[in-house]
Amino acid sequence: MSKKEKTNDIENDQIDGVQSETVDVEEQVVEEQTVEEKLQEELKQEKDKFLRLFAEFENYKRRTSKERVELFSTASEDVMKTLLPILDDFERALTHIEEDKEAEELRKGVLLIYQKLVTTLEQKGLTAVKVEKGDAFNADDHEAVTQIPAPSDDLKGKIIDVIEKGYKLGEKVIRFPKVVIGQ
Repeated sequence: MSKKEKTNDIENDQIDGVQSETVDVEEQVVEEQTVEEKLQEELKQEKDKFLRLFAEFENYKRRTSKERVELFSTASEDVMKTLLPILDDFERALTHIEEDKEAEELRKGVLLIYQKLVTTLEQKGLTAVKVEKGDAFNADDHEAVTQIPAPSDDLKGKIIDVIEKGYKLGEKVIRFPKVVIGQ
């Protein structure tokens, strides 16, 4: 082989080497881009997952705090329900004691205890539902015990008598007022 041919072979080998290196570099760039794109896609998915989890947790916190507030506001509901008949008995006792003029001191004592009980229950959130004779009957707000013929036409469909007071604990009605309505 001549010197010229050897030089050409060397140059050809060098060109082939440079071309193969260029192909390798291009393949690496393509691979790096796909790896980078894959990482960006994974990052995007993880961010989305994180945001959804965070939103779900915030909803959970809000729901449990609302449930906790409701629980505290109505936690004493069972105790209040058991005390309502005692409150009714006090009211009946006061009406009968007022009829007896000799028991003035007894009436004062019972009235004092009754007022103390009512004040204590009101501090705990118990309020009486206001119902008066002549009010319009509403099945959502009242419990009709019976119907009687109305003494006058203007009392038809209205409350004639209140048998038992109704009570609310906070915003929740724990006992509906029992009423007699006119027919």
